[in-house]
Amino acid sequence: MPTEPNEPSSLALAADFPAPTRDEWRALVSAVLAKSGTDPDADPEDTLSHVTYDGLGIKPLYTADDAAAVPPAGLPGAPPFTRGATADGATATGWDVRQLHADPDPARTNAAVLTDLANGATSVWLRLGTGGPAVADLAAALDGVYLDLAPIALDAGAETPAACAALLALAGERGVDAGELRGTLGADPIGVRARTGADADLTVLPAVAELGKAAPNLRVATVDATVYHDAGAGDADEVAFATAVGVAYLRALVDGGWSVDDALARIEFRFAVTDEQFVSIAKLRAARRVWDRVAELSGASAGRRGQYQHAVTSAAMLTRRDPWVNMLRATIGCFAAAVGGADAITVLPFDHAIGLPDEFARRIARNTSSVLHDESSLARVIDPAGGSWYVESLTNDLARAAWDSFTAIERHGGALAALDEGRIARRCEAVRARRDEDIAHRRAPITGVSEFAFVGEQQVVREPRPAEPAGLLPRVRYAEPYEQLRDRADAAPSRPRVFLATLGPAAVHSARAGFAANLFQAGGVECVTGPVAEFAAAGTPVACLCSSDALYAEQGAEAVRTLKHAGAAQLWLAGRAELDGVDGRLYAGCDALAVLRSTFDTLGVGQ
Repeated sequence: MPTEPNEPSSLALAADFPAPTRDEWRALVSAVLAKSGTDPDADPEDTLSHVTYDGLGIKPLYTADDAAAVPPAGLPGAPPFTRGATADGATATGWDVRQLHADPDPARTNAAVLTDLANGATSVWLRLGTGGPAVADLAAALDGVYLDLAPIALDAGAETPAACAALLALAGERGVDAGELRGTLGADPIGVRARTGADADLTVLPAVAELGKAAPNLRVATVDATVYHDAGAGDADEVAFATAVGVAYLRALVDGGWSVDDALARIEFRFAVTDEQFVSIAKLRAARRVWDRVAELSGASAGRRGQYQHAVTSAAMLTRRDPWVNMLRATIGCFAAAVGGADAITVLPFDHAIGLPDEFARRIARNTSSVLHDESSLARVIDPAGGSWYVESLTNDLARAAWDSFTAIERHGGALAALDEGRIARRCEAVRARRDEDIAHRRAPITGVSEFAFVGEQQVVREPRPAEPAGLLPRVRYAEPYEQLRDRADAAPSRPRVFLATLGPAAVHSARAGFAANLFQAGGVECVTGPVAEFAAAGTPVACLCSSDALYAEQGAEAVRTLKHAGAAQLWLAGRAELDGVDGRLYAGCDALAVLRSTFDTLGVGQ
């Protein structure tokens, strides 16, 4: 459109302000850090930088200079598919709202499936066999489901061939042409071995593919990378392990007579997304880029190298305690999946870590996708994170790290060999140990569990899930160490108690008393606060002295003597001050789990 006289042809934001320099930013940040006690001579960028569990450096500031070092991301639907597997992404039909159903009772499963499909879900993720209805009950579980309208993602473990045959037979009985079936048959022999210990027979892939020949819109294999995520794998490793498994399945299908292009179209990938939104976004983008390179080297056509992604909110991040916070975690995970370009998204119910979800939890889970899609309009833009200097740099770093890990696996025999020889387990264990250390020291806080725990909460009760067999990789949840302590505290004849012995006025001791209470409550310990002289009446042998360093120097020694004389068998001090007679110190970054376990030992709280 023509512009009016004297009207600029383009809008330059902040044109009337001087362009800030990096040095000016550094100076301002240094001044803020100095107020928090940081060495004023320390480099502010080094101070605020951190390293991920994959060993990737995260800087506090990214500029166009960082983006210049990143390979072009291309366009959506074109190599290297960083920006999306298809040209229109979710803008045409939205992402597939795929809800999980894993209830052994086929009648309850059927009721839940129909409710979900009638209220926003667009496909069904159905677990059969262990943890779900029997394969023989497939018809009952899907009674009333229009198989030509609702895609079905089977998850039948070692019973996959039987489940596939049952689905195809059911479609025939209902007069549904196999060509109208969509979804996935879910063959994942390596993932099943990792999760349950069953033998991994890769010949099942061409066998299942043969069953599915009449159903060209059904994918055959599912590379379930959540198996590795749940065992503790970092994000780059999750992509690397998934890529290695995907290559094994690609080889098996090609060896079974399929072309590379056709085999690629029959494989989908399942990744975990967490409340670490930027890493989750970058992980999905990086996974597509890495898979594009694999497909290119395999001789695939350019248009067939996109990766179909199913994103699932992380089970590892969910908590049993204060499970309502899981709604927030799941919302961030779903947001990251949508922004990262996932084709299908599953939001696990907030009570997933407790047992079988109830109707309310399932409704909140599916509505999370509905709100983000319909009200927040996340599907209106393809790859909204594209162009972010931070996200593009993180995507590139993740892709490179994943490629290095993947190629190392390939050099040593591939995914199955890496699993059977324990290399994947050791890698997961190493990352898990670093994360566990951060959680123990509350450097990775878990809201409602390690931070801001409510000792008197009314626990949510659900019917437990059937026990699943142990496999080659463990299933972990980040909150478990604290939740185990909470369980011990709840099972004790009386609530374990600690006395917070204060010195001086509230303005002096309140901050440290609040910090100490927050720490002890993470273990289910009740805190009673009062002056040192009131300790004897508190009914506990454990005390924590709370005040300022200045008052510790003036009155601390006398306070320690008073508390010991009154029967304190264990005495903590809130802060880092050196004071004779205390058994340990509580401060930001201390080992909270060690403090709680020691306190439990003193109080005689049972295992």
